[in-house]
Amino acid sequence: MNTSRQPSELGVAVLPQQQAAGRREGLLASHRVLRNTYALLGMTLLWAAAVAGGSAALGLPRPGILLTLGGYFGLLFLTYKLANSGWGLLAVFGLTGFMGYTLGPIVNHYLGMSGGGQIVTLALGTTAATFFALSAWVLTSKRDFSFMGGFLFAGMVVALLMGLAAMFFQLPALALAVSGLVVLLSSGLILMETSRIVHGGETNYILATVGLFVSIFNLFSALLSLFGFGSSNE
Repeated sequence: MNTSRQPSELGVAVLPQQQAAGRREGLLASHRVLRNTYALLGMTLLWAAAVAGGSAALGLPRPGILLTLGGYFGLLFLTYKLANSGWGLLAVFGLTGFMGYTLGPIVNHYLGMSGGGQIVTLALGTTAATFFALSAWVLTSKRDFSFMGGFLFAGMVVALLMGLAAMFFQLPALALAVSGLVVLLSSGLILMETSRIVHGGETNYILATVGLFVSIFNLFSALLSLFGFGSSNE
């Protein structure tokens, strides 16, 4: 009788230990993904900044809307396809380098404005401060913001369509509204993406890097537009 009871008794005793071990392993895995993501994100930001600086210095023309969208979504698709292999790293640098190239002519445009250096510096500083503040909030509060995903994705689709409309119909007021919307949506995406990493929702650091990079890129671009619009009205 005693022998027949031992397996069940041992099972009840071991289960909490197994659960604790599983939680520790999950926490360690999340920390690894977060560490690798921030390391790769730092490298891609430096790479994109270097490409943008070279593009601006050489005065390269702004790519058309079709080339920009085709290059971006094509490289994004390639990155997702290769994310689980070593080629994924090359795809990430290809994507972020292309985005840096498209940013160069935009930065040149604002540098040519009155007080352009201040506009770019302010946008860059605000982007960095926003990213670090939102990341710190997620890491310290441990709140799960993954529920925002569907809403934010829908919002970015709407913002993209509104931005295209503002471009084709030359509507400055609509473009300004889109920039403000993108700032809010990009901030929400930084919260959500960081939260997914912390809580184990994203286990691939390449995809995590892409998500954060695109959000930072969009945030910086939108802030440039907002600050540039305010400067042009002064």
